[in-house]
Amino acid sequence: MASTMPMRVDGDLFEVAKSAGAAASRSAAQQITHSARIGRELEASPTVSHRDVLRVLAGDSSYDELGERGQAVVRAIWDERIDARRARLDFADEFTREGRSWSEADEQGNVVVRDGSDD
Repeated sequence: MASTMPMRVDGDLFEVAKSAGAAASRSAAQQITHSARIGRELEASPTVSHRDVLRVLAGDSSYDELGERGQAVVRAIWDERIDARRARLDFADEFTREGRSWSEADEQGNVVVRDGSDD
């Protein structure tokens, strides 16, 4: 588990991180961490092209065409996107709102069918 440390951040940087993070469903702190990870990888290798990484993320270029460090940057971004999407998932709430039933396992591994009511 990663540890966190308190730190002071310039107000302008915080606002930029807040805006950029909102577009990617990240908090300002998560955006700063994300940017630091990318920066660390980019600085570690002068052969990593930010533009090439962005092209892969946009689906305009192949992951396999990147070098090892570029691929590491892409994987870090993919991991963060997956984690953010997973954190936002709440199928029980969604299905209940829609009145849909679903099945899930309880703590003992038994299948439990939920009817989709608020009860």
